[in-house]
Amino acid sequence: MAKRERVMRMSVEQPLWRALTGYRVLTMLYAIALFVRAYDEFDRPWVAFAYFTVLAVWTLGTLPRVANAASCTKRFLVVDLAVALTGILLTPLADSRQQVVGEGPTLPSIWTAGAVLAYAIKGGWRWAACASALVGVANIAQRGELTQSTVHNVLLVCIASIAIGYVVEVARASERTLARALEIEAATRERERLARDIHDSVLQVLAMVQRRGSAMGGEAAELGRMAGEQEVALRTLVAGGLVRTSHASEDASQGALVRAVEEPDEEPDDAAPCDLRSLLFPHAGSKVTLSEPGAPVHLAPRAAKELAAAVSAALDNVHRHAGADAHAWILVEDEPDAVIVTVRDDGPGIPEGRLAEAEGEGRLGVALSIRGRLRDIGGTAELISVPGQGTEVELQVPREVRDARGKAGRP
Repeated sequence: MAKRERVMRMSVEQPLWRALTGYRVLTMLYAIALFVRAYDEFDRPWVAFAYFTVLAVWTLGTLPRVANAASCTKRFLVVDLAVALTGILLTPLADSRQQVVGEGPTLPSIWTAGAVLAYAIKGGWRWAACASALVGVANIAQRGELTQSTVHNVLLVCIASIAIGYVVEVARASERTLARALEIEAATRERERLARDIHDSVLQVLAMVQRRGSAMGGEAAELGRMAGEQEVALRTLVAGGLVRTSHASEDASQGALVRAVEEPDEEPDDAAPCDLRSLLFPHAGSKVTLSEPGAPVHLAPRAAKELAAAVSAALDNVHRHAGADAHAWILVEDEPDAVIVTVRDDGPGIPEGRLAEAEGEGRLGVALSIRGRLRDIGGTAELISVPGQGTEVELQVPREVRDARGKAGRP
């Protein structure tokens, strides 16, 4: 089955853009309502009428521009702020001097804050500081003097816009960090999956060729030596890391867009449960004894396959390390909340510290093929070995299976 690409978008900015869109429309209507209410008090109402016509057309016509960061260009921000500043500076021309001195509202009123907030969301607190500074200068210029009310309004817009801009910058940094963490998690999961497949196939074949070639001698010995060298090189590659799959965080202004190559599509949640016994029966033989409950042991298909693969990896270790005469036993226990499979052998056991040493050499059979598989489906793998008394591997999978991405599966 072909691989698929999962896209996960996380954005705290998009709600801010939607809020800004609503804010601009509502404040435009509010400014027009103030004008209509005080129409008779204007010395030149036609100036205000002309300005509000332009403001309404501009606000409604540019709604798509404030829908997201990509549409909100620098040129739009400059023109938008110019519309706000023009309205502030036209206020003395349209309104009476007495109303201006009497702390009356400017023509755009609180619509101006929307233009400043657009700077904050788009460019952060530095852009917001510059835009709010220009608004402050325009307010002082149209008043003709520095009043307490003017200072209060300017500081309010300045502090609010800078605070929002700073929050946006922090949110962007957090999203990039989370995106990077998701990339690393996806790459690690993919590397472990490939490493398990390589260990279960290619590495074991190379090891077998090396052993058989060395035993046969002659040209076969040279072939075995080359296979051994390739085995070491491949183990080093698997342990050190494969070429990382391309992951990208695109358009950080809309949130982190993470593209991660996933494993093939899994079985649907309503897939029929799988009887684990049917996957373990092929392992039974003259030197492998299978003990099962006698009734179906149902697990989610993926969990059953991974558990059976881990059992197969444990038996491979028995065949390779316990000797040709070693016997193995598989015990399946169907508990109410978990399925437990125990693989035991009567081999010489594993010397203390050998597993850690093997991992250091790049031999990750236990770490990946057994523990890694169980970890991916929310299970655990415990290995107990006493030199001279064999090895026991206990594999436990909970009934409510959860994979590495936190998705639940039903048994």
